[in-house]
Amino acid sequence: MPNATEDPLAARILDTLIHRVGKDAKAARPHDWLAATILTVRDDIIDRWMASTREAHAAGAKRVYYLSLEFLIGRLLRDAIANLGRTPEVTAALASLGVDLAEIEEIEPDAALGNGGLGRLAACFMESLATLELPAYGYGIRYMNGMFRQRIDDGWQVELPETWLAHGNPWEFERRESAYFVGFGGDVAANEAGQVHWSPAEAVEAVAVDTPVVGWRGKRVNTLRLWTAVAFDPIRLDQFNAGDHEGALAGQVRAESLVRVLYPADSTAAGQELRLRQEYFFSSASIQDIVRRHVQYFGDIRTLPDKAAIQLNDTHPAVAVAELMRLLVDHHEIAFDAAWEITKATFGYTNHTLLPEALESWPLPLFERLLPRHMQIVYAINAKLLREARKVEGVDDRAIAAISLIDEGGERRVRMANLAFVGAHSVNGVAALHTELMKQTVFADLHRLYPTKINNKTNGITPRRWLFECNPGLTALIRDCIGDAFLDDASALSAFADHAGDAQVQERFDAVKRANKVALVDHLKGVMGLRLDPDALFDVQIKRIHEYKRQLLNILETVALYDQIRSHPERDWQPRVKLFAGKAASSYHNAKLIIKLANDVARRVNSDPSVGGLLKVAFVPNYNVSLAEKIIPAADLSEQISTAGMEASGTGNMKFALNGALTIGTLDGANIEIRDYVGADNIVIFGLTADEVAAKRGGGYEPRAVIEASRELAQAVNAVASGVFSPDDPNRYKDLMNGLYDHDWFMVAADFDAYAAAQRRVDGWWDDQPAWRAAAIRNVAGVGWFSSDRTIREYAEQIWGVM
Repeated sequence: MPNATEDPLAARILDTLIHRVGKDAKAARPHDWLAATILTVRDDIIDRWMASTREAHAAGAKRVYYLSLEFLIGRLLRDAIANLGRTPEVTAALASLGVDLAEIEEIEPDAALGNGGLGRLAACFMESLATLELPAYGYGIRYMNGMFRQRIDDGWQVELPETWLAHGNPWEFERRESAYFVGFGGDVAANEAGQVHWSPAEAVEAVAVDTPVVGWRGKRVNTLRLWTAVAFDPIRLDQFNAGDHEGALAGQVRAESLVRVLYPADSTAAGQELRLRQEYFFSSASIQDIVRRHVQYFGDIRTLPDKAAIQLNDTHPAVAVAELMRLLVDHHEIAFDAAWEITKATFGYTNHTLLPEALESWPLPLFERLLPRHMQIVYAINAKLLREARKVEGVDDRAIAAISLIDEGGERRVRMANLAFVGAHSVNGVAALHTELMKQTVFADLHRLYPTKINNKTNGITPRRWLFECNPGLTALIRDCIGDAFLDDASALSAFADHAGDAQVQERFDAVKRANKVALVDHLKGVMGLRLDPDALFDVQIKRIHEYKRQLLNILETVALYDQIRSHPERDWQPRVKLFAGKAASSYHNAKLIIKLANDVARRVNSDPSVGGLLKVAFVPNYNVSLAEKIIPAADLSEQISTAGMEASGTGNMKFALNGALTIGTLDGANIEIRDYVGADNIVIFGLTADEVAAKRGGGYEPRAVIEASRELAQAVNAVASGVFSPDDPNRYKDLMNGLYDHDWFMVAADFDAYAAAQRRVDGWWDDQPAWRAAAIRNVAGVGWFSSDRTIREYAEQIWGVM
């Protein structure tokens, strides 16, 4: 081994390996070197972390607190050293020790703290908050097993526990001093003075576990604080000694259930209760922590809105509104009306969906049994709200019913989205279309009552992870063309458009893209045994599996294309690889059936010699951040084909465009704004608009007639329904296909012909490679506006008041 003492950093890594990991260099395995490298880099991060905290304290700075049930942070080593500007230094130090940085980066587990776009957005936002040097905490849950690790067995999704913490997490720090009592159930009583006291029947201790979040160029390090749950009596010795060994541990098992799994299935009463417990657990601990910190540093709780901006990332933490009210009224003895003004001035609420089932509501008996004091507070807020609403002209009984925090239609339920709306001074959507639809649909009556509260903050992504780190070849090309300004200001990418027609730049761009595709091909060959042609068009749809995202539309068009290639081999077909990835919720039957269908279609197509390699299909298992970092730079075509009006924003669309993929999509979510920024000639738009979807749903839409009128669609639907792709179970997809005939709520049939025609336009475009490459370069240049730095700056200036 070379003399590591010649490189000071290598010497430090070697010392860490010996004295903190406990391994001799000759015996060290890759995971030992990974741990030693992380711990060495972490030491430098800690210094910056502490300095950032001291600076915020000294300045009396207002802090941002971002509450989210998900933080999909992915692997952290490459992100940390890149943001510190130390990648060449660490690479060289490890090389001097005979270690390949890229090799050990690959074995770092993905943190299983999220599932899809919501969690990845939260992670991007945390990085941008640090990059913009804004003091901030992210608050969430430290899930022991995440959502699940997805395995595909015979085409079916199988859910397995995600064991990312099996060997510890060198990035995290337990904060035993930051522990809080979180109660459930019990009784509420008031004394003669009117002071209310809640006596929970059970409680757990929420203990903070902190992870540093490094901003670009290491200017600031913020904190991601995740909560783990501990029973106050982890073991009942009396029960244990009496022979009830399992019962003696029941308290700890019950506590750990709160932090075991992300999104436990809520199809049962027990599942619903666990979900509500989880949401209150992390919301309560977070609000207690925020209030404690404010009182410690600023004294007067009444100044909380001046020093704290709390952002609710979707409805999951909405109970935090009632929790802050409880602390203000019951613990700090603030009058109810004054407490309500403090609460509203402190909270902001981001809505991420128009889907009714995602606008959480809880059965009133469940909510009242678990959170009796909060139920009283919700009723008091509702009384205040409805009395104010009655004074407004035009607010009738129908509007009152829609505004109320209690849904009286059928089973009485507590509406968490309404609670978040009225408890916040700002309510924002995440794309221009989504924000307008919020005003017209789910929050129409609340918007009429509070016409200035709703605003738009279009989502963004961090260019550090989603360009500089995952696509260094493209980053180097851009630097050669336009210089380094875009590294600190993504809007400077616009200058890259001037090189779109340059043949030499196009040639280099194509070489970068092909190298990324070769790397992905090699990876998929290793994990799936699949052989793919890197010169084919890589057509990619990777996202959570949901019917509104319309993976089914993509699969049916794939079936139709397969039939056309076999029927007309004389045509000049463009070789195409169809890649799918994503997880379906454990209890979502149709989504899991769609995964199976994708795999059944892949099995048939990939084994058919008659297509001559012109079409390959693959469903890649266990989609996560690290897999996305491999697939996105290799993609040629980005599938963003949700039913118009149903995707709040999307961020995958931004990542693909930033890496030079062309978008095929509907006018939904941020696709509209992407079209505006990259140019209508550089994106493939098809299908119904949101208004047209609404009109069809309300106007007697008959999907059966549409299917029967489309030869390609009818043949594809009939082939799937009749068992062509499922000979082992010919009826497997019969109900799924009958759903298209009977109601087609997601407009798969309605948009099929337009989608198929758009795909044939893509074929023609791909055939003209100079035109394709020019459009791809214009996509890269056009999406600098979609940086999460821009989004966070808008939040900071217009909602949080911290810039």
